[in-house]
Amino acid sequence: MTDYQYAQVVTTTDSREAADALARSAVEARVAACGQVSGPITSTYWWQGNVETAQEWYVTFKVTSDRYADLEQHIRDNHSYDVPEIVLLPILAGNPAYLSWVGEETAPRG
Repeated sequence: MTDYQYAQVVTTTDSREAADALARSAVEARVAACGQVSGPITSTYWWQGNVETAQEWYVTFKVTSDRYADLEQHIRDNHSYDVPEIVLLPILAGNPAYLSWVGEETAPRG
């Protein structure tokens, strides 16, 4: 069991179109209640022995802790990067009505 019930999950993509598509597909699959796209940002990082600089876009997802694994798999399956950033940030407190909405929108449909 986790110490939190809600979380934000962040990733980056190489284009606005890829970020928008990833946000939409995760929401449509109900593995995230919301996907917010922001950017562009400039990232500098080591990759395959070289320092690289690239323009990227953030995607921030809202999710419940019990749906995180499904969201992570969705990102892995739909991301163009070999090693996508997938970072979970627990939400320790928030607007109860908003957090309830996150739970409702990510609940599996039967």
